[in-house]
Amino acid sequence: MAHVRKILFALWLLANSTMAQSVVRIDSGAIAGARYRILFPPNWQKKLVMYAHGYDFVGSRPLQNQNPDFLVRMKPFLDRGFAVAASDYQYQGFALAQGVDDTEALRQHVVKTYGKPDTTFIVGHSMGGGIALATLENFGNDYAGGLPLCPLSSRPYLQCRKEFDMYATFNGLFPGVVTPLTAIFDLSKPYQAQDVRKMMARAQEIRRAIFAKDSALAVAFARRFDLKPDDLPFTLFFNENVLRDLAQKAKGNPFDNTNTVYSGFPDNLLVNQKAERLAATANPDRLFKKYDRTGTISKPVLLVHTLYDQLIPPTYGVVNYENMVHQQGKDAFFTVNYTNGQAHCAFTPTQTTTAFDALRRWVKTGTKASPGFID
Repeated sequence: MAHVRKILFALWLLANSTMAQSVVRIDSGAIAGARYRILFPPNWQKKLVMYAHGYDFVGSRPLQNQNPDFLVRMKPFLDRGFAVAASDYQYQGFALAQGVDDTEALRQHVVKTYGKPDTTFIVGHSMGGGIALATLENFGNDYAGGLPLCPLSSRPYLQCRKEFDMYATFNGLFPGVVTPLTAIFDLSKPYQAQDVRKMMARAQEIRRAIFAKDSALAVAFARRFDLKPDDLPFTLFFNENVLRDLAQKAKGNPFDNTNTVYSGFPDNLLVNQKAERLAATANPDRLFKKYDRTGTISKPVLLVHTLYDQLIPPTYGVVNYENMVHQQGKDAFFTVNYTNGQAHCAFTPTQTTTAFDALRRWVKTGTKASPGFID
């Protein structure tokens, strides 16, 4: 634990050093039970970034925007004279719709308390990127543009269904390694979120088990879900937490794969014969209908994604949303940049800054930002 304390202390020193340079005042409090922080830079000129954080394991502490590194991650915006306002949402876990509502409530609080900003952008990572897109689709009149980073930009049902299908097929091929779906969606037993602090140890257990059983099949299975083999155990751990969380919030299983035909595996017949099959016991609309993705944007959106992402592959983070935008005839408001990052939301501060500056130029000049690679 000593090395962990040293890392936390170093983060604290870095955050406080950053705060001294970039932040002169912090407003914090709660709105309807959702804690928030508003960071003000020196000589604030009424420019605002509303920030939406990503998925937070239920029970994890501290809350996302209370972490010491939050100040560091917001530095690209603070250094450009933007205040940053961020909600921790009323609850943890899957909170896409709640995150939209809590972010909007916080924006209204900023306007009421400090006056209407001259310019407001929305920025978000991961699930927060999905919140940013949903906010622009539903409250776009209050924003100049948005910067969703590695976002959950597909329809939320489809993204979460991917995690369900991964578990269903994995448990058919590697029984006994991870928790069965029947147990995950069994509400008769007390809910217990997995401890994020045990994630790496548990991922190593999973890795040893699957590679001992069939290393070639493990590699092929990972490839089927756009994963590097070494990332498969971590992804399974993460997905179990998500699925357990969804089971509690939906009051049952919102997915049904009794009619699903799986493909893309070395032996598709074997997979379909062995996959776990569950009928839905809950209406998916309970979780996924409110602020479902539509692609109806009317303000500039610069979406940034890494080329490899073990949690939200580019197919789900870019392609699905690009198709929705095109279907709505909103291509003029949508540009995609990509980096050579090799993990979920693995952007450097410079890459974030470059993308944000490109978005601001787009808004200021009316000339659409160029798509393509960010070094």
